[in-house]
Amino acid sequence: MTNTIDAKILAKMFLAGAKNLESKKEWINDLNVFPVPDGDTGTNMTLTIMSAAKDVAAMENPDMVSLCKAISSGSLRGARGNSGVILSQLFRGFTKSIRDKSELNIPVFADAFEKAVETAYKAVMKPKEGTILTVAKGAATKARELANEGCDDLASFFDAVIQYADEVLEQTPEMLPVLKQAGVVDSGGQGLMQVLKGAYDAFLGKEIDLTISAVTHTSPVKANVDAQADMEIKFGYCTEFIIMLSRNFNIKNEMDFKEYLESIGDSIVVVADDDVVKVHVHTNDPGLAIQKALKYGALSNLKIDNMRLEHQEKLFKAGQAEIEPVKEAPMPHKEVGFIAVSVGEGINEIFKGLGVDYIIEGGQTMNPSTEDMLNAIEKVNADTVFILPNNKNIILAANQAQMMVEDKKIVVVPTKTVPQGITAIINYVPDMTADENAETMKQEIGNVKTGQVTYAVRDTVIDDKEIKQGDYMGIGDAGILSVGSDVADVTYQMVQEMMNDDLELISVYYGSDVTEEAAQQLRGRIAEAFPSCDIELQYGGQPIYYYIISAE
Repeated sequence: MTNTIDAKILAKMFLAGAKNLESKKEWINDLNVFPVPDGDTGTNMTLTIMSAAKDVAAMENPDMVSLCKAISSGSLRGARGNSGVILSQLFRGFTKSIRDKSELNIPVFADAFEKAVETAYKAVMKPKEGTILTVAKGAATKARELANEGCDDLASFFDAVIQYADEVLEQTPEMLPVLKQAGVVDSGGQGLMQVLKGAYDAFLGKEIDLTISAVTHTSPVKANVDAQADMEIKFGYCTEFIIMLSRNFNIKNEMDFKEYLESIGDSIVVVADDDVVKVHVHTNDPGLAIQKALKYGALSNLKIDNMRLEHQEKLFKAGQAEIEPVKEAPMPHKEVGFIAVSVGEGINEIFKGLGVDYIIEGGQTMNPSTEDMLNAIEKVNADTVFILPNNKNIILAANQAQMMVEDKKIVVVPTKTVPQGITAIINYVPDMTADENAETMKQEIGNVKTGQVTYAVRDTVIDDKEIKQGDYMGIGDAGILSVGSDVADVTYQMVQEMMNDDLELISVYYGSDVTEEAAQQLRGRIAEAFPSCDIELQYGGQPIYYYIISAE
């Protein structure tokens, strides 16, 4: 067996690693510490690596320079969630170290592993041990040890590195008590191990299907443009997306989902294929379709077209008709613009009313990629652009986009929740500089407490609280605050845990699965318990989370 690797072999190893991660993504999703319906580490890491894999798969005879560029650029732009961003940074450091080499041997691999770890640690403001970073560091440590010992057999080298990294992964519960209590290893570290193990299998010459499906999604329906042009369009928005299933989607679920789509639109196609569902619907309210779909899993390849504004000219390519997209009129130029990540029509409208120029649909169940951030930045015609991620798992992707933009000043305000994002933009002062505003916003969001109510997807024990599948959970900034079988009681108990004498305002945002009557009753109950506080009730329309509550 060869003791050096060229670009062609490395490309196969990378694709095999990507395929192995993809095949294990739901298992990795299930390692999420909190039993919430949005455990998406495996999905985020898969989307990240597949963004690069599709470019690598398209290369017929790659050299090291072009291969490294495809891996680094593709994963950086496609990075989603903290785990995906860290994975992309590992690839970035690794490829930076090897791009000027024609062949890779053990000393080169040792250097590259160390550069990968160094780059990833630098990308995280407060690196935490017991995570994917620790597992990557373990692999790099073993690689350096073997190189220094003069190991010259690549198969033995890879095997020893993977075995040691697996041992480090098994120790992650000892480094993070929350992992130990939940009885799981770190999900991001497990994702990295699947990449390494898949790559090793390819090196050993195992038969692996390296076919990479395109990440972009084409419509499952060929629209008859002429027919549509001749008739009044009843439902104006062509809405397409893919559901990456995280729960059972049997025949009954499929029929119920189709029936719901038929109640809000037409031209419906729902195609279930193993762990994904492709969806196409024409509707006047895409948000309703999206919110319903999020009950079954995370979404990707979301595409919404306003058919009433589309050109009616057909383009024929590869035997398929496509509608030429309408070019959006550029926004008028301004000195300062705002981007917010949000989900739920009510919350979207709140942000727009506060002056946000561009809403990126996403959040708990659908982490936007770095490329989504870059596209939004491009559309906001401003010299300085503030980004409000509004989710702790999106901040790294926003920071990565910030580093990739050169023609605008990008300010990422590290908002971890929607209420923090609302507080941040409320405290923006036009007469202050961008840096002064950023500092003020950071200080103000520190005064916001957030609680969110959702349901448990499995049995577990968190923060010494026994949780059963189907229970409602009130999740605060630092952990589980309440658990129970009644959503109103759980929400009320969560608010009680959040409160102290300094708080003056409680804002309640109720979700798409809560009636206004139920929300009003809860508001009255909270107002009675805390008469000195102002209680604001607003429709958020967010899926999955019944209530989002802030106290400040």
